[in-house]
Amino acid sequence: MAKAKLKIEAREETKNPRQLRATGNLPGSLYGKNMDAKNIQINTHEFELAYRNNKDGEWELSLGKEKFNAKIQELQINYATNEYLNVEFAVI
Repeated sequence: MAKAKLKIEAREETKNPRQLRATGNLPGSLYGKNMDAKNIQINTHEFELAYRNNKDGEWELSLGKEKFNAKIQELQINYATNEYLNVEFAVI
């Protein structure tokens, strides 16, 4: 299975997760062994399209010039509205 490629950005510290979701971004985090956890934000629409075809697969995440191979550790969904609330990626 091919890796899903996704561009991520560092999360804006001035906005809380609810404000990020209102602007079309999905809050999340990226963590792994021997690295500091990073708070990130992803375009929600781009994530939804990539997630449909790659629910359990590997992801190639681009944060500026850095690239990370990761898997989704946890995805929080509001099942009443089918809205994605938060995603956690674990670097592999």
